[in-house]
Amino acid sequence: MKRLTESIKARLPVYLHYLKSLPSDDKTTISSASIAEGLGLGEVQVRKDLARVSGAGKPKIGYYLGELTEHIEDALGIKPETTNAVIVGAGKLGKALLLYDGFSEFGLNLLAAFDKDESKAGELGNRKAVYPIGEIENFCRENNVKIGVITVPEASAGDAYETLIGCGVTAVWNFSPVRIRGTDKVKVKNENLAASLAVLAADL
Repeated sequence: MKRLTESIKARLPVYLHYLKSLPSDDKTTISSASIAEGLGLGEVQVRKDLARVSGAGKPKIGYYLGELTEHIEDALGIKPETTNAVIVGAGKLGKALLLYDGFSEFGLNLLAAFDKDESKAGELGNRKAVYPIGEIENFCRENNVKIGVITVPEASAGDAYETLIGCGVTAVWNFSPVRIRGTDKVKVKNENLAASLAVLAADL
């Protein structure tokens, strides 16, 4: 497989979600043009993206749906087994992420949230719960947690990151306003929701 740019990696989950929403069997085929039309994207861009992960497709047939789905999952590093994750910060955003059921589509399992405010501890529904932050290390070790999600205010972001490092995670998804730098051993993806909204508003 050719090396993928960050822009292609960002589009692949969109294709994957669309493919998984379609009724299929082993013989179902789909063209890049059909995918582009279904998603409202440019056909040339979709065709180039899919060619990077699954070849050019078969003449007059396109791609076998199951095979294309597997190739996109491979390109995204989605494994048959799920990857466990936890959240630090049980505010509105943390709880919303915990209860969102779309992560399983990409092989991710958000197990629980943790917060230093023990009054937030308790069941949330959907078999998810919030626990006191003091329980996070044992929980992560016992459940082989690999990813930590930070949804705390700016002042607490550094402590949350250090806590997750101490729990043995190998990747962090950071929603706090503070930009966190990863290391050779821990990958970090920083999300700034306010900045993203500002960019969108600027294009209006």
